[in-house]
Amino acid sequence: MDAITQALSDHGLKIIRFEFDYMASRRTSSKRRPPPRAELLQDEFKAVVSQLGKQGSLVIGGKSMGGRVASMIADELYREGMIVGLLCLGYPFHPTGKPEKLRTAHLAELSTPTLICQGTRDPFGSKAEVAGYQLSNAIRLNWLDDGDHDFKPRKAISGLTVKDHITTAAQDIATWAEALSQG
Repeated sequence: MDAITQALSDHGLKIIRFEFDYMASRRTSSKRRPPPRAELLQDEFKAVVSQLGKQGSLVIGGKSMGGRVASMIADELYREGMIVGLLCLGYPFHPTGKPEKLRTAHLAELSTPTLICQGTRDPFGSKAEVAGYQLSNAIRLNWLDDGDHDFKPRKAISGLTVKDHITTAAQDIATWAEALSQG
């Protein structure tokens, strides 16, 4: 997250990061509990957005679970004029190894302009898997060749590095965000 935050900042985007309470408690507790259900994190995310107030062209999003939770509240916030878009980095389309347990029902009807940056071999939804999903026309997919869930490619196979993918993703995100702010 530090590298993508820096790359987006280098493109002139203002980034505000927060950590869900369950993640913060993992750093101070010896017990590693699984995350709560995504539905239970929605209020926490909304509270952060409301603390920001309407400050220009706000795009919400996150990495993995953060993007999933943001996608679940995006249409409500979009209709209220609180946000102009949704950005998901490594969306968890299904649990690892359980492609039959899709987390995509709400994505079929999503009306918020959305950009999902995803590695083509992400274990939570590869390019081949996602091609068969019913997704809203409001969603644009930005595929990162040979990237995994953290965008890391196999350099020996692709000739690319995670830095290459972050650079590419940041440029695409900045261009997409600029179009949203003008539209």
